[in-house]
Amino acid sequence: MALSRRRFIGAAGLGSGGMLIGSRAGAVPEPVAEVAPKVVLPGDAEYAPLTLRGYNRRFVARPAKIYLPVDAEETRSAVRSAVAEGLRIATRSGGHCFDGFVDDPQTRAIIDLSRMRGVYFDERHHAYSVAAGAEIGAVYEALLRGWGVTIPAGICLGVGMGGYLSGGGYGPLSRRLGLAADHVYGVEVVTVDAAGAASVVVATKDGPNADLWWAHTGGGGGNFGVVTRFLLRSHDADGADPARLLPKPPANMMTARLVLPVASEAAFVRFVGNYLAFFERNSQQDSRFAGLYAPLHVKPFAGSCDILVLLDADAPDARSCYDEFVAAVSEGVLPPPIVPPLEQKSYPDTVAQVYYAKGPQPPRVKVKAAYLRRSYTPEQLRTFYRYLTDVRYIGESQLEFLPFGGAINARPTGATAMPVRDSFMKMLIHAAWRAPADDDRFTQWAREMYRDVYAATGGVPVPGEVDGGSYINYPDPDLRDPRWNTSGIPWHTFYYRDNYPRLQRIKAEWDPLGTFRHQLSIDPNE
Repeated sequence: MALSRRRFIGAAGLGSGGMLIGSRAGAVPEPVAEVAPKVVLPGDAEYAPLTLRGYNRRFVARPAKIYLPVDAEETRSAVRSAVAEGLRIATRSGGHCFDGFVDDPQTRAIIDLSRMRGVYFDERHHAYSVAAGAEIGAVYEALLRGWGVTIPAGICLGVGMGGYLSGGGYGPLSRRLGLAADHVYGVEVVTVDAAGAASVVVATKDGPNADLWWAHTGGGGGNFGVVTRFLLRSHDADGADPARLLPKPPANMMTARLVLPVASEAAFVRFVGNYLAFFERNSQQDSRFAGLYAPLHVKPFAGSCDILVLLDADAPDARSCYDEFVAAVSEGVLPPPIVPPLEQKSYPDTVAQVYYAKGPQPPRVKVKAAYLRRSYTPEQLRTFYRYLTDVRYIGESQLEFLPFGGAINARPTGATAMPVRDSFMKMLIHAAWRAPADDDRFTQWAREMYRDVYAATGGVPVPGEVDGGSYINYPDPDLRDPRWNTSGIPWHTFYYRDNYPRLQRIKAEWDPLGTFRHQLSIDPNE
């Protein structure tokens, strides 16, 4: 099927009956013979496992059909079939959407891209072709083994590329190399026009469909069509040498895990405050600490905080950077954190042994997120502490802080659809549990914690001097619910800021029928 993909990408020609399918530049014409994907129906042996691929067990769809295409042509056939039958479409790549955008009761057709995993170098576009169903871990391995390059993608290896890259993407190397979306040069996507006809369109940064490319650099998955593959090449790369079109990873990385036994509220506030202040001071593009990624995790009533340190070992002052970081976060904290020695591993071994492998049975979750432009106040940190020390929520939930900034902030807000180029940290409330009977209790816990932390701004992180909004890959429908967002600021401002009007225009052009939609989909009329 790889040869079939290469043959049709960007080709010009006539479909059956001599009719050109797709009038836009870059649209791929209808092949003479229909290529039908595999279809799984209720009652088939594969049906139940496919409906349970989603990460959040709170939501499980019961679609009439699940399509399993293997390439762009079969994906177009699936979209055409679903549209003709009036079935509401949702697309699944890795299955890691935190909310019910795919697993919605209204979803009647799931286009499951799990069989589309190819990674190869596209000679025509001088870019790496990565299928939308490929998982991050497999992409790391293929790029490194084949060409000695990488992208600054995520730490969770089982996440699929389709939704991940469409939302912007970031990871342990982003403070040095930028967003994952900064390395997306093009996208191949199945769209539906005003007549209900499906086309395969190739959109690139410097091609005639550049708006559609831009929309997939942070505009969120499931908004404009079904992505079948991405073309990867760094935004500042040129030439045709594959080894120079994406960044090379560090040869080695240093890792350690700091643990703070939390003996009191004062220790928690001081430690987390130190941590945030350090990254607020050291998140410029030219910072000595751009190679440091050190997410902080706090589990409810676990009695400790831990920081996973990942450090580019190629920097000549890597060890002194670690020592300075440890000293900064430990200052005035009693008892002090437990500080292990750094371990050095090759980059491939770090990815394989330290990055997060795909977990077993997924939990039920509720996620709330925010960008920080300024550190939390002591009062906000005390609010977190109050919720995190509630013994009723011991288990899998956690509060996470994820360092941002560095090279991410070096580009303008309009360079990608993901606009946040001014923040130094992400915060993530990740409530997780197993029993359906606990749904209301845990979701309320997460919602109330978030509301109380942001009590001064209507219960939400209103973009401004202090807060930076939120991240569409951590979607939260509460942001459009006036019960939880009393700020008067519309939901889309939190995710897209001033980029939203352009996204609305692109949505109106490329999805005029609103074929692709979910609870937080872009609305041209909003």
